[in-house]
Amino acid sequence: MGFEDPLTPKPDEIATTRTPQFFIAGNAPLQERRPRTLKHGDTFAIFDHNGDVLSGPGSLDGMFHRDTRYLSHFMLTVRGERPLLLSSALRDDNALLIFDLANPDLEDSEGNIFLQHDRIHIRRTRFIWRDTCFERLSLHNFDEHTHQVPVEMTFAADFADLFEVRGTDRKRRGTYNPPVVEDRKVVLSYTGLDGVRRQTILRFDEQPDELTEDRAVYNVELEPGQTKQYFIEIACQRAPAEMSPRRQYFSGLREARREAQSSLRRAAAVISSNDIFNEAIRRSMADLYMLVTRTEHGPYPYAGIPWFSTVFGRDALITAAEVLWMDPSIAKGVLRHLAANQATEEDPEADAEPGKILHEVRYGEMAELKEVPFRRYYGSVDSTPLFIMLAGAYFERTNDIETVRELWPNIKAALEWVQKYGDRDGDGFVEYGRRTTAGLANQGWKDSWDAVFHANGELARGPIALCELQAYVYAAWKAAALIAEHLGFQDEAPVYQARAEDLRARFDEVFFDQELRTYVLALDGDKRPCRVRTSNAGHALLTGIAYPERAHDVVRTLMDPTFFSGWGIRTVATTEARYNPMSYHNGSIWPHDNALIAAGFARYGYRVEAAKIFDGLFDAATYIELRRLPELFCGFPRQRHRGPTFYPVACSPQAWAAGAPLFLMKSCLGMSFDPVGNSVSFHQPCLPEFLDMLILRRIRLPGGRVDVMLRKVGEEVVVQVLDREGDVRVLTAY
Repeated sequence: MGFEDPLTPKPDEIATTRTPQFFIAGNAPLQERRPRTLKHGDTFAIFDHNGDVLSGPGSLDGMFHRDTRYLSHFMLTVRGERPLLLSSALRDDNALLIFDLANPDLEDSEGNIFLQHDRIHIRRTRFIWRDTCFERLSLHNFDEHTHQVPVEMTFAADFADLFEVRGTDRKRRGTYNPPVVEDRKVVLSYTGLDGVRRQTILRFDEQPDELTEDRAVYNVELEPGQTKQYFIEIACQRAPAEMSPRRQYFSGLREARREAQSSLRRAAAVISSNDIFNEAIRRSMADLYMLVTRTEHGPYPYAGIPWFSTVFGRDALITAAEVLWMDPSIAKGVLRHLAANQATEEDPEADAEPGKILHEVRYGEMAELKEVPFRRYYGSVDSTPLFIMLAGAYFERTNDIETVRELWPNIKAALEWVQKYGDRDGDGFVEYGRRTTAGLANQGWKDSWDAVFHANGELARGPIALCELQAYVYAAWKAAALIAEHLGFQDEAPVYQARAEDLRARFDEVFFDQELRTYVLALDGDKRPCRVRTSNAGHALLTGIAYPERAHDVVRTLMDPTFFSGWGIRTVATTEARYNPMSYHNGSIWPHDNALIAAGFARYGYRVEAAKIFDGLFDAATYIELRRLPELFCGFPRQRHRGPTFYPVACSPQAWAAGAPLFLMKSCLGMSFDPVGNSVSFHQPCLPEFLDMLILRRIRLPGGRVDVMLRKVGEEVVVQVLDREGDVRVLTAY
């Protein structure tokens, strides 16, 4: 089957590559610009602090729908000048963006100021709902004189593919169709090389005084104290509704708020003694549910904005696991959607093999034309065992036997993939190696081209067996045994359990390095260990593959200053050859990685260390706008009176980063569930330094729900039931 993997790049080839695979341009740092983002369904938008979409070389701004930029320029000016920024804010539930602006000094043709600054207040209120961006533009005159204020909006749509925006060059493009300008409406369209016509429709509630293919002008006359409002909608592909933009604005806003509130009511709520932490948790939950997209199979969290606002297998599986305790419906939606899209045949161009779970789906022109391989791409080696892991965890949390029965054929197919395709050489470990040069060279969660290497910095040749991958496979066999037993397949459960234990013994023998006092990063294609200290080892604690006697060494290693920066655990220790705190995977700090490691610490009883990780990440969030943890930040050591160093093109919001504080909370509290016994347990609960009290409301079990309070009393954390419905029990063990 060609598993010798001749397509893995040679180290000398990669080292001289100037443009790594599918790179993200760093010439327009997101964090530096502090963009404002909105998302609903398959549509998201990036605006600057004024609410504008600014075009130009390297611009990341725009309104994107299904991996195409449908709006590449949208700028508001007052008599040719950009308004002055007062503030811009995002509602706590992410439903609405609000930009407050003021007029600059306006001069006449002779250079005399006829309208001083800050006399006209301009408010732009905006949200996205069902493939459409709605805006209400309000102008209020605080001056004592009447003024005529020319307000101009310029706009354009380049219909660039998301991968073009990220920095990929294209030799050919499709055709821009002639713009259509009608009464209060402009239609911009493009026919791609894939034959698909994509269109952007701008509608104005009130007829502009001037309307062309790229601008709309209102000559607004405002008496003292007068307010005037204008409503604009920008639709991607979808034909506008018959009702006016004004009515659509209020109708859509009402529905958007109801949806946000409904999602939050479905989940457990968190209240604490720390107001800043309360803000951070509200933002995490709002980001999570903004990123969740409704599919025919249930809710599915898209990975992150801007680069990963689509279905990703690994990201969604980990995100769903992080928030399983508070909202199991997300895990159910993820499992059912990935099961429906599980590979059924071999397709080397997509890295697909029967039973394999999806890595990524793309809908843009470049994906349709196979200029990038991600139309329906299966090039992640860990999504398949993670799928089985999540199925087991979901069943343990809910006892939803009907859903796991529905998923059982997919679980069986995934297990067959692990044995037939995953273990390429029959040594008992699962390896990866891409089957097309267009695919990703590294296929674990650290998928940068240089993320897997030896102690001397030499890049590893494939097929590669990652440390954490074996841990996931171990947990997958354990989960399969659990599910098989409850489904009545008594002959299969012991087989799966035995395979798990065999893998555990072999893993300990081959991967644990006595000198490093931790697990090696990987085995290369020649079965040489990559003797590099990385955060991957913490995932061995997460799944329980580590023997108890190994836990102390792994925890001690990961909490050493070479790993723990004060903000979190680095992906690579500072002592390693390729350590770079500004890299994507070789020395940076990822909130989700830290949350998974902390869960591993807690599993082996190291809750104090887990709480220290929680402390570091929370402290980082206090320095970050909106208290929003990004995809990653740089791994520089923490310094007094300074916040963390941002990674320039990190996605924010990012689903598994949003879920990280919620998972950290569960780990520190030692929370577990018995849906059959209708109980929730807290085993040796521990609160981080920044919390004295924590209230969890609406913890749901099949027989009801319960509200609990946890508070520090001396050296212990006391659990108290505040309210309950049904016969829900709360158990505590110290």
